[in-house]
Amino acid sequence: MRLLSGALASRLHSPLLPLARARPRCVPRSSSALACRASSSAAPAGDGGARKPWLFVGLGNPGKMYQRTRHNVGFEMIDVIAEAEGISLSSMQFKAMVGKGRIGDVPIMLAKPQTFMNASGESVGQLVSYYKIPHNQVLVMYDDLDLPFAKLRLLPKGGHGGHNGMRSIINHLKQNREFPRLRIGIGRPPGKMDPANFVLRPFTKKEQEELDFTFHRGLEAVRIMSLEGFNKSATFVNTAQSLKC
Repeated sequence: MRLLSGALASRLHSPLLPLARARPRCVPRSSSALACRASSSAAPAGDGGARKPWLFVGLGNPGKMYQRTRHNVGFEMIDVIAEAEGISLSSMQFKAMVGKGRIGDVPIMLAKPQTFMNASGESVGQLVSYYKIPHNQVLVMYDDLDLPFAKLRLLPKGGHGGHNGMRSIINHLKQNREFPRLRIGIGRPPGKMDPANFVLRPFTKKEQEELDFTFHRGLEAVRIMSLEGFNKSATFVNTAQSLKC
């Protein structure tokens, strides 16, 4: 996503608004087939049984006025995972709403930074440092203007691509860019619309229905990543698949 205008940056650094409640969704629980593979595939050999959790971070802006807008698809992705896995985002830690749980027997943490988008790294950097989470186990999920609407792209590392939330995270990780990211396509603004205005627009009912399917694919990708590793998850996400009824 390209760098947003100064006007938007100032809007997104306004005082915190009350956290909006996630919209209920109908999402499946972890499949037993995936869960039963966790014990054999999730823990690195020789770690003595101690595992660092996966940290799944969704980017967005807190407050009702930003709920279900294009810039908040990262938050929505976290809400889907939380509901499907029975995880409550009930704790405020390091300026983020945080929930802890498991996929199979793999520990995971979900986080929604409450700093507003452009300062997301303040929260993520502290979470990574405090819990000593390896960078390759920090998955950041965020909106991308340059990806077609409702498409997903999972990458092992990269730059910020002009996205201010990602720019902030990289800065707070001491310029380390080697952490995975799940890009969620929101498409380009129509005509000559300012991208800063476009990303704050809500979805239409039809768009939300299509996006819900995308979130379900993202949920499955997170489960595969937790239990079988990044590479299998990337293959699942990045390989074109036909819909099956």
